[in-house]
Amino acid sequence: MTLRVLRAADRAAVPWKNGGGVTREIAASPEGAPLDGFDWRVSLADVSADGPFSSFPGVDRTLTVVEGAGMDLMVGGEHHIVDELYWPHDFPGDLETDGRLLGGPVVNLNVMYRRGRTAAEVAVVRGTVRLLAPEGGTALAVALEDGAVLDGRDIELGCYDAVAADSASPAVLRTGGWALLVTLSAGWPGSLPGPGGLRHTPGTR
Repeated sequence: MTLRVLRAADRAAVPWKNGGGVTREIAASPEGAPLDGFDWRVSLADVSADGPFSSFPGVDRTLTVVEGAGMDLMVGGEHHIVDELYWPHDFPGDLETDGRLLGGPVVNLNVMYRRGRTAAEVAVVRGTVRLLAPEGGTALAVALEDGAVLDGRDIELGCYDAVAADSASPAVLRTGGWALLVTLSAGWPGSLPGPGGLRHTPGTR
């Protein structure tokens, strides 16, 4: 993979796995993989009503609310209030999860990665964002506001446009606002946590 710019305008809305809403895929590996066959997937989901989340056995998830007042998530029988914009939270896709809207519709940016195959680090950052992918991995930045520019390439990114780089094509993104940075690397057996409770993902937000 070389450096790729992924425009928000090019994404089609498709139903959730359980049909409860719509999602727009930003990127996935392998490209075009079905929902039960990806190593990792990054997408934007529109949530307009209370209801269950889709089940993804063997997958860990990081959810970041990027529009709206947030959600009360019931993950494996435990309540977790996710009510701060641009604040990533992790939870396992194996556990039964239901979401209740706290104040109207939300848009969530979801990072899903197959346990044992892929590790993911998610941070919300601003300013100078360096896309430095690990060997065999991917670095993906999603602009959460207008005004981002790929340094030295004269390419502008609007809100929800993204740029993906591999280890052979590092890049620098200069943002006018916030951006979400995802670093994806190959996992190995025993290196990733098993199912557990929702937790905050450290970052520079």
